[in-house]
Amino acid sequence: MTGFPVQPNKAVVGANAFAHEAGIHQDGVIKSRETYEIMRAQDVGWSTNRLVLGKHSGRNAFRTRLKEIGFEFSSEEELNNAFIKFKDLADKKHEIYDEDLQAIVTDHMQSDEEKIKLVSLKVVTETGETPRAELTLSIDGEETPGRSEGDGPVDAVFKAIETLVSSGCELQLFSVNNITGGADSQGEVTVRVNKGGHVINGRGADTDIVAASAKAYLNAINRAYSISSKIHPQV
Repeated sequence: MTGFPVQPNKAVVGANAFAHEAGIHQDGVIKSRETYEIMRAQDVGWSTNRLVLGKHSGRNAFRTRLKEIGFEFSSEEELNNAFIKFKDLADKKHEIYDEDLQAIVTDHMQSDEEKIKLVSLKVVTETGETPRAELTLSIDGEETPGRSEGDGPVDAVFKAIETLVSSGCELQLFSVNNITGGADSQGEVTVRVNKGGHVINGRGADTDIVAASAKAYLNAINRAYSISSKIHPQV
């Protein structure tokens, strides 16, 4: 009312008074708000309390937030696998946003369906030297290493992938966007390839743009193989 913003760490009425990041606090608030809140956020001007998802968050908070934005897992194993990816991401960036959760779930669902998966990736690039990439792919459960050089780190990765899969895909589009703000944001890469007249999009997300590019390209290749198997099931 006076035009002075209330700093987040102000006692009682600050936003942080109703924000919980520690896993044990989040679990307690989810089960019973009064466990860690002696008053309601609404009584001091906030619409609701807030669960800050980060490296200290637990499985219950992760599951609850995903459910709130419309994602539910069919088994505990699927939840555990997605939670591992969440913790890996939380080690790289301070706060996990809803867009990050959506990217984690989408990436998890895609990886379950893919016959070719990225196991490891190493890229070397320096001034005056040709960038090179070394990677390992899991193809139908069998891990195979590959390497290549390229005009840039992404080109080297794509060529290294092609040395192993020989997909025959022609790259038509490569686009990079940040999912959320900040220098530690995840990058989302979209690629479009043409294989046998079929135009296929692939997407990948990671805090490392080169890794996101590899995931996106593999996603497109897997979709291309899926389409090919439906058209020519005998192959």
